[in-house]
Amino acid sequence: MTAFHHMAAMVRFIVRQDRLRLFIWMMSLVAASVATASSFTSLYASDEERQAMALTVDNPAMTAMLGPGYGLDHYTEAAMMAHQMLMLTAVVVAVMNILLITRHTRAPEEDGRLEMLRSLPFGKLSPLGAAMIVMTGANLLLALLTAFGLYALGIDSLDLQGSLLYGAVLGGVGLFFATVTAVFAQLSESARGTLGFSFAALGLAYFLRAIGDVSSEALSWLSPLGWAVRTKTYVENEWGPLLLLIAAGVLLFAIALRLQLVRDLDAGFMPARAGKKEASAFLQGPLALAIRLQRTTMISWLVAMALLGASYGSVLGDLETFFSSNEMMADMFASAEGVSMTEQFISMIIMVLTMAAAIPALLVIFKLKAEERKQRNEHVLARAVARGRQLGSYAGLALAVSISMAVIAALALGLTGAAVMDEQIDVGRFVGAALAYVPALFVIVGLGAFFVGVFPQASVFAWLYLVFSFIANYFGELFQFPSWLMQLTPFGHVPQLPMDEFNYAPAGVLLLVATGLFALAFLGYRRRDIQG
Repeated sequence: MTAFHHMAAMVRFIVRQDRLRLFIWMMSLVAASVATASSFTSLYASDEERQAMALTVDNPAMTAMLGPGYGLDHYTEAAMMAHQMLMLTAVVVAVMNILLITRHTRAPEEDGRLEMLRSLPFGKLSPLGAAMIVMTGANLLLALLTAFGLYALGIDSLDLQGSLLYGAVLGGVGLFFATVTAVFAQLSESARGTLGFSFAALGLAYFLRAIGDVSSEALSWLSPLGWAVRTKTYVENEWGPLLLLIAAGVLLFAIALRLQLVRDLDAGFMPARAGKKEASAFLQGPLALAIRLQRTTMISWLVAMALLGASYGSVLGDLETFFSSNEMMADMFASAEGVSMTEQFISMIIMVLTMAAAIPALLVIFKLKAEERKQRNEHVLARAVARGRQLGSYAGLALAVSISMAVIAALALGLTGAAVMDEQIDVGRFVGAALAYVPALFVIVGLGAFFVGVFPQASVFAWLYLVFSFIANYFGELFQFPSWLMQLTPFGHVPQLPMDEFNYAPAGVLLLVATGLFALAFLGYRRRDIQG
């Protein structure tokens, strides 16, 4: 077919271009899964310890985070692995597919590279088809490596069928969101829009599953992530939801191919609105331009953070009843004198929300790097705009975004919680607990600014550090990590209000660290060459 002419050559080109990136993604995911499964054998060596953990995770907040528990009456290492890791790993696999499909569909079209390739004898559907072939192969390889890696551990409960299903679910979720992104690449006119719509779809899928798993199972069946956890891997091994994922992915891919075939190059089915002929006074400066470029993304994240906070707030009314009927949980939370069990649980949720608030803040600061890579930044710097002012505009906006996201999530959590709790907690306490994390957020933004200003090619390490911070602080108690590991992250030095008293000394140290990172960022940005 002429529409797929020379698609094999395009596949080889994409593999050659992304071989290192794909290798790092897959090896990181496989290593994390295998290492986590292996750690369960030493952390929970007896049936009694595993059953105690089953009681710990069987609560509404953990259900919203990880999905419904299954196999809790016989909580083996395999059931523990599937319940605690499958959902989170599937989300990361979805992110990988969204980023890579956008990179090889809408991004080269927006940059003009696809037009150059299409001037050669390549079929109209070859780029999209090649990108999907590569990602299908990557998801299949990830599924097999994960499955056989888990089975090779030799743990009795990690049987071959369950391991194959575990890996297949990860690959199926990845394939589904790859095709979702392929569809949005046809609808949007830009890579930014494609990423925004795709991540919004992922967020909506997660929220539907979270709310549905806690309140209404019908909602969970509207989410592809809800299908993933209903495979009940290692316990009942239901393959039906996986087939549903694959069938939906195939249908979406067919839709993407049809849309690609009928649309013009560089066009989208949701065209961008025509701008004004003359810029307003608001656009007379780099800060206004940064806000203009990212206003849709920021608004989307504000809505997402509010929904995330509300989804957690909706389960707060059931916590006291759950804790009172669970002796082990009552014993665990009885140590904090004068603080209710719900308040202690809220402190953990606030920590998760503030870590999530760091994501849009990093996206804002890294937008400057993207503008530089696409050679747009030099048009600003060619005018009477100092480099320090340019970086300061993005850094200041990122700091404001980090605070706004944390506050809006805490407000949504508090207001929703107040609607369902018998003994209401002042909403101001939720906001105060979130504001306590502001110095830690400033450190994360400062680290992002440091990489933009000094080592723009190594900015991925800021994301890795944020992921490490989440794992160390959220799973620290669960996996019994040493306390010094949590202290390597800024979030490990923040008092968890209202359980703890606020301590100004750690907050001051974090602000000094953030100031130092920003100082190095500005110094490096003024001295280094701008990519042209």
